[in-house]
Amino acid sequence: MSEVSIVNVKPQLVLGMRKRGTYPSIGVMIPQICQFAAQNGIQMIGPPTFICHEMSPEEAKKADKENNADVEVAVPIAQRGKETEEIKCYELPGAKMAKIVHKGPYKEETATYEKLFAWLEKNNKTVVAPFREIYLNDPHEVPEEELLIEIYAPIG
Repeated sequence: MSEVSIVNVKPQLVLGMRKRGTYPSIGVMIPQICQFAAQNGIQMIGPPTFICHEMSPEEAKKADKENNADVEVAVPIAQRGKETEEIKCYELPGAKMAKIVHKGPYKEETATYEKLFAWLEKNNKTVVAPFREIYLNDPHEVPEEELLIEIYAPIG
């Protein structure tokens, strides 16, 4: 687990989808977007991102348990391309963000989030927009212990 740093994230054109459900649907939605991009000649230029619209761990746990989590996934793209009712091209806004890196199994992310929340509180930072997780490697290609996730919290 890494330390928290403050970074300026630039706006990014993405291909994404958003639906209600549970967080494990992230693992289904990302391949759907990647397959759609490949089939339609849309160049992906970065790793997939999950945007978490629940603003606290308690809110996230409750939404997931009730099958009502606001799940949005996206991949950065070079230019606009084909869209469908479900998959859209749009700009993910930039912002000043607190960033921390999680290494290890997805199910062990809680400790990393706790460290991030403690840092935010200690430094009097307020989360002003949805959290983001950027998946730097593929769980089908590396062991769970080697998974890397950048976690971003837009701050004010």
